[in-house]
Amino acid sequence: MAKESTSWSTGLCDCAYDLTHCCYGCWCCCCLACNVSKKFDNDCCLPMCDICIPAVLAAFSIPLIAPPAGLSLRVAIRQRYGIKGHLRDDIATSCLCMWCSWCQMDRELKIQEGKKTEVVNWTPVAVNVVSQSPPRESQLGPSAVVLGL
Repeated sequence: MAKESTSWSTGLCDCAYDLTHCCYGCWCCCCLACNVSKKFDNDCCLPMCDICIPAVLAAFSIPLIAPPAGLSLRVAIRQRYGIKGHLRDDIATSCLCMWCSWCQMDRELKIQEGKKTEVVNWTPVAVNVVSQSPPRESQLGPSAVVLGL
């Protein structure tokens, strides 16, 4: 079954929605990124690739523009929740507004977690019903006949 395409639940710079996490993302984005990665069932150290890989590549004069973990996680969230968008938008967002991108992903996961419904899978049990006819007068015995049963 295909999911209906929707937009992100909050805008990229929608800090007023959750000011606490916005400040957390601004002052300690590495920690927020690790928490978002863990919420999405990935290794919590995955976002460290966004810090370590560019530093190593810069040492060898190899430029890296797109943060790999942030970009891949953004695309995965968009795919899982059926959010409209294009890879080019994800690349631009991850490169130009990396901190805002992590905050938006955190808000989206929090909102989607609130929408989660629990599906209970149960199997009906077959029950055999045996129909009994009412007893006949001959089966009740002589005392039942006297009582009028």
